[in-house]
Amino acid sequence: MKKKIAVLSGDGIGPEVVAQAIKVLNAIAGKYNHTFEYTEALAGAIAIDVTGNPMPDETLKVCLESDAILFGAIGDPKYDNDPNAKVRPEQGLLKIRKEMGLFCNIRPVTTYDSLIDKSPLKEDRIKGADLVVYRELTGGIYFGEKGRKNNDTTAYDNCEYSVIEIERIAKPAFEAARARRKKLTLVDKANVLETSRLWRDVVKKMASEYPDVEVDYLFVDNAAMQMIVNPVQFDVILTENMFGDIISDEASVITGSLGLLASASMGAKTAMFEPCHGSYPQAAGKNVANPVAAILSAAMMLDHFQLFDEANCIRKAVKKSIDEGIATVDINNQNPKNTSTVGDYIAKFVGESSSVTA
Repeated sequence: MKKKIAVLSGDGIGPEVVAQAIKVLNAIAGKYNHTFEYTEALAGAIAIDVTGNPMPDETLKVCLESDAILFGAIGDPKYDNDPNAKVRPEQGLLKIRKEMGLFCNIRPVTTYDSLIDKSPLKEDRIKGADLVVYRELTGGIYFGEKGRKNNDTTAYDNCEYSVIEIERIAKPAFEAARARRKKLTLVDKANVLETSRLWRDVVKKMASEYPDVEVDYLFVDNAAMQMIVNPVQFDVILTENMFGDIISDEASVITGSLGLLASASMGAKTAMFEPCHGSYPQAAGKNVANPVAAILSAAMMLDHFQLFDEANCIRKAVKKSIDEGIATVDINNQNPKNTSTVGDYIAKFVGESSSVTA
């Protein structure tokens, strides 16, 4: 198989972790006789520095001409610490989601037995936790009309959703639940927000089409608490943009590190795969960042290409590296390995492994 992949490494630790993901993809290509062609493009703060635009048109063109996008991270303190900055790296991420129609964000959360003690949560609460968050990605308060008025003394951010926007993210979430443990939880704030009431109306109507899927409903504040006290109860979580952003990051405490969480953003035109963590500028260039989230994002890309054996080969290699303690300082502070060492180990295991089962 031959695939064209747009590589948007971005800022901070983005280039370092993406390099490891590509290293592993190249091992897969060699093992299974595939060809992956990579085209690098600018995004985020580095793109602002070079072009003045966090998501240049040239970058969008590369993405549209590719079969998938491998994304690193964006963000830089010189913009983060300046609330008056007119152009910000995060605008680039919002732009590519909107321009590429990436409306469905998928974030799996899986526990590793060898890392149970790394989580701040008790073992009896998280052991066996295995869930996935389906987050709507191109609507809601992040994309609503925003501004200031009354001589800059009042600010507003509008939140708006349509039935079509809700249906198109709810459908893959229901289908995922049907293929997993047949439970879907809608997270909203329907006791207060009109948009949440519309979400609930739409999901309740769609539930009749999936009689084999159990559906429950949680207000986001309760869901945030339940994610900590009893995460094992969740299978598929469906939610809107901002709630999904918060809930999925909160879920990182279950795994023991945000550096283990991969994600896929699916849309009508293409798909983008990226680690859930940020740019972590304090670690940039130090070769200490955890590359596993980026590597697992590459595995999700292979799933998207229908290369399931190849994707499972990567997941098996990641598990092996974690079990063997070949891990960065966030999950192995006794004998930490650096970013490139972890990538080398996983790529080597992929190349030498004869088994492809997860």
